[in-house]
Amino acid sequence: MGSYILRRILLMIPTLIGIMTISFVIVQFAPGGPVEQVIAEINGQGGGAESRISGGSDAGMSMDSFDSASSSSYRGAQGLDPQLIADLERQFGFDKPPLTRYLLMMRDFATFNFGDSFFRNSSVIDLIIDKLPVSISLGVWVLILSYGISIPLGIRKAVKDGSRFDVWTSGVIVIGYAIPGFLLGILLIILFAGGSFFDWFPLRGLVSDNFSQLPLWQKPLDYFWHLALPLIALSVSSFATTTLLTKNSFIDEIGKQYVVTARAKGLTENKVLYGHVFRNAMLIVIAGFPGSFILAFFTGSLLIENVFSLDGLGRLGYLSLVNRDYPVVFATLYIFSLLGLVIGLVSDLIYTWIDPRIDFEKRDV
Repeated sequence: MGSYILRRILLMIPTLIGIMTISFVIVQFAPGGPVEQVIAEINGQGGGAESRISGGSDAGMSMDSFDSASSSSYRGAQGLDPQLIADLERQFGFDKPPLTRYLLMMRDFATFNFGDSFFRNSSVIDLIIDKLPVSISLGVWVLILSYGISIPLGIRKAVKDGSRFDVWTSGVIVIGYAIPGFLLGILLIILFAGGSFFDWFPLRGLVSDNFSQLPLWQKPLDYFWHLALPLIALSVSSFATTTLLTKNSFIDEIGKQYVVTARAKGLTENKVLYGHVFRNAMLIVIAGFPGSFILAFFTGSLLIENVFSLDGLGRLGYLSLVNRDYPVVFATLYIFSLLGLVIGLVSDLIYTWIDPRIDFEKRDV
């Protein structure tokens, strides 16, 4: 197993380089880069963009030079002082060739030096750390709720296959899966967060403003009070896939010969299910864990974060992409790609822990 782990870790390096290279190339052809973002702000708001430029007083004075002809290729740069454009390019690093920028980025990312945000007065790593509590709260609790409810429910449905319990729970699950999480979130706000009916839950934030002043025993209650509606909105649609996957996997295993043999030996139903069937049936469920993990931490919570005004990594990545804040965009992409690769390896190790018969050493990576 040691050599397999080493091979997988070594394979992560070219995979990560490939992801970052393709993303960097795509970004080079994307219109509306950070320089154009500032130019648009200058044209629309006069000197409102001066705080974004670190070129000193000369750069500030050049904002007023709108009568200078400019041969710049940037959209909207006509009439602006060429020195201003040069200052912007130098500030954002666009005074260097693309290959140089790429190599510098990869060198820094190799040591987890993500630099500073273009448009926020903070380093990228500080921004990510600041948003982590929201994403961790949503991601961890959604996974716990999803797997903690879906797996026992899927097993029960497999045992009661075709019964009334199986039929009506399938109907409820399918309906829940069909409702988009953000629409359910809006409905919950209308019903329970002071929208039109009840004012039982807070509308925004992860904790109350006076959280630090609350007694120790009240802090967990306040935390879950704020998380209740977002977690419901995120979790309802996540039950379907895992529940039905667990059910079908158990039904497939229950029909195999070794289960018939175990029952013939007089083993109890619980011993058959959890001593023999569980280990084999759960392999396919575990295979989907890495994807569920990444989805819950990033893409799955983007709309929910916006609906409930939760400032997490999903919203940070989205706003950074819209504003062309490339250091934040590439840093979040790098971190989540690396996290996905590591979790994929962890998933394989869990395979071997659940079923020792699986030996990745004898297979190609």
